[in-house]
Amino acid sequence: MTYETRNPYTGDLLETFPDATDSEVNQAIEKAHTAFLSWKETEFVERARVMHAAAKILRRDVDYFANLLTVEMGKLVPEAKAEVALSADIFDYYAENAQTLLAPQKLPVAEGEAVIYAEPLGVLLAIEPWNFPFYQVVRIAAPQMSAGNTLLLKHASNVPQAAAAFEKLMLDAGLPEGVFKNLYATRSQIETIINDPRVHGVALTGSEGAGAIVAAQAGKALKKSTLELGGADAFVVLADAEMEKTIDWAVFGRHWNGGQVCVSSKRMIIVDDVYDKFLEGYIAGVAKLQAGDPFEPTTTLAPLSSKAAAEEIKDNIRQAVSLGATAIEVGPSVPPEGNFVQPTILTDISQDNPARYWEFFGPVSMLFRAKDEDDAVQIANDSPFGLGGSVFTANQKHGAEVAKRITTGMVFVNHPTMVKADLPFGGVKRSGYGRELVGLGIKEFVNHKLIAVSDIDAPF
Repeated sequence: MTYETRNPYTGDLLETFPDATDSEVNQAIEKAHTAFLSWKETEFVERARVMHAAAKILRRDVDYFANLLTVEMGKLVPEAKAEVALSADIFDYYAENAQTLLAPQKLPVAEGEAVIYAEPLGVLLAIEPWNFPFYQVVRIAAPQMSAGNTLLLKHASNVPQAAAAFEKLMLDAGLPEGVFKNLYATRSQIETIINDPRVHGVALTGSEGAGAIVAAQAGKALKKSTLELGGADAFVVLADAEMEKTIDWAVFGRHWNGGQVCVSSKRMIIVDDVYDKFLEGYIAGVAKLQAGDPFEPTTTLAPLSSKAAAEEIKDNIRQAVSLGATAIEVGPSVPPEGNFVQPTILTDISQDNPARYWEFFGPVSMLFRAKDEDDAVQIANDSPFGLGGSVFTANQKHGAEVAKRITTGMVFVNHPTMVKADLPFGGVKRSGYGRELVGLGIKEFVNHKLIAVSDIDAPF
């Protein structure tokens, strides 16, 4: 699969890592299963101690971990440090709340006593992407290890050092060997892992294509799966929105992490009354971005993670234009070196243009002029995706009512997206199924076991 670290800004190949052997994969599964048998019996207080320790190490060594993210996938240093801090917050959240979230639930039954207990399933496989190398992993690892499950990680091939660093982090935090293991697995080995009877579930964050394959493999093996796939989030601007601040959020919402975010504000939907004003301000806002070396503090627009990713976005823009869209290059001129894409606005994207329904994973903004609020909601829902979205308005109560009409997993009023340890994450439609974080996430891979006790003479 070619696991390698290649600097997205310089293009330099820094290090390569060999694929796992079949023997290593089988040994990892066996160790994870053996570790599960004892880890599931470990008290919550001990699991919490490990989670708190991992959080403490992340905060203590934030510069080291952030540096890995910048080197491997080109993340701006402030954004890398923010990702490390968020990962630490998630560890702490489950250390403090896992026991309560998984507490037995007594049911109000007419006869006898009935209680639902949450029991861990066993070994799980996590398949994670490169755009948030720590956050994506901790989002599944912290809740599931806190629940008593053990994890095998198959990370993206371009962030192998981050994957190895996460495994070391857990060992340094005191996690027993085998509870979490990074594997540089091949595609065929992924299917082998899913089919192994000692493995009881798979969580994937990635593309629609990868999700469809893994979901099919899991379904055939009768294993539980969760999928967090693509998104084309709507950024709805109503006529009474506070325009200057809304535009600032739009520029940030589309361009943070180089625009490589599932919940990035990819579709700007503006009611006709304020469309021209928004467009003028948005172009001016993007122009203030500065593309360059992600290690430089003045850089505000990062390169894309790989040359292939940049070329794919450029090709998507060309295809969209050939199908009738109008493309306007905006913002600062990007450097010739590095995996940069010139920020681009796409307009005039008709309903018969397939590009209207694509996910542009980079600094490309689709702008739609809506006749009114109802039309804006219709455009927002006219998408195969349903991950996140936002509504901007001076009337927060009305904004929440509009949000209820948008078919997606998450909607934020007056904010492009809010990623926090105490908020759930997940979507609907082709954005996947299942939820991560908070109580919803920790309960995705547990057995909700019912134990009902009744008198032996109770009626049938």
